[in-house]
Amino acid sequence: MMDEASLIDKLRLIEALFSGATSEGEKVAAERARDRILERLKLWEKEDPPVEYRFSMADMWSRKVFVALLRRYGMRPYRYSGQRYTTVMARASKRFVDETLWPEFQEISETLRSYLSDVTDRVVHQVIHQDSSEAEVVEKPKQLALSMEEASSVADSTKLPPAPNEGQQGRSPGHASGSAVPKGRARSKRKKRKKRKRR
Repeated sequence: MMDEASLIDKLRLIEALFSGATSEGEKVAAERARDRILERLKLWEKEDPPVEYRFSMADMWSRKVFVALLRRYGMRPYRYSGQRYTTVMARASKRFVDETLWPEFQEISETLRSYLSDVTDRVVHQVIHQDSSEAEVVEKPKQLALSMEEASSVADSTKLPPAPNEGQQGRSPGHASGSAVPKGRARSKRKKRKKRKRR
């Protein structure tokens, strides 16, 4: 099990690896790694001017690591209004992104993820439950096919009740939407019909 001090040392050595240090001792290489990378970045930016990149992070932990790495090398992380919170924008040299920034980020992320996974397993085992294995995979129960009679009875039970006839709750059968017609208007219409018949 790797402790926190060992984790920090390993992360520093990852940077040293991508800085190109080969002959110096590990401690010296780790201390000078950032300076080496910054020198290389300035040189590459003259040959390969920075362009805008959009990086999509898998989760908030990855985003936090990547944003910190950009700032470590003097780049400004940002995102446009309306973009997802896991999106990170930055201007960088393509060669720097391909050969240093992205590979180093992936190596750091994998190291941190492994460490956090070990810590989580240990805490869960000690505090919550000894068995921290994955949930059991079982076969999904098969759904029984309905017969024609059963299907028709289910369909009948889901139909809406018929609209009420005239005189029930003041509704008119001529209105499909079921909107109510005031009773006073219905009476006046009947009187007009009777007058027309008498004429």
